[in-house]
Amino acid sequence: MGHEILVSYEAPPEEEYPFSAWILAALREQGVCDKCEVNVLVTDDAGIHRINLEMRDVDKPTDVLSFPMFELQPGQPLSADWADPDTGLIPLGDMVLSLERAAAQGAEYGHSTKRELAYLTVHSVLHLLGYDHLDEGEEKHTMRAREKAIMRSLGCEE
Repeated sequence: MGHEILVSYEAPPEEEYPFSAWILAALREQGVCDKCEVNVLVTDDAGIHRINLEMRDVDKPTDVLSFPMFELQPGQPLSADWADPDTGLIPLGDMVLSLERAAAQGAEYGHSTKRELAYLTVHSVLHLLGYDHLDEGEEKHTMRAREKAIMRSLGCEE
């Protein structure tokens, strides 16, 4: 049994996006060998706004939200003790992506919605694995370097 990526849609996309492949690539590039579960919700700006308000008390939409199951440090190995006894999978956490915001940002940055969704997905996986970027310091630099390396592995150069 491998990783399990569960993708659900509140806002169905006009085209199919390989969220699972992007997540699997990010996990592989981060050296995550333990079998994990990641839940993905694809929504629109109204949906992510509602979740952002409910979960973070932030009254605005955003592009991606990450809800890690564990408080990890970057590069920290996962523990087999965290695995669900029924599935054997380690629940890494949940991510929520706004298709609407990704399309707008892709246009703003001069690339496709698909490329923006790939970046946001990779970004969220890194958050689930303990990376952060709250300041302009070393943590942000490290996270950006990992994002770039994973995006290169996906063939998504800047």
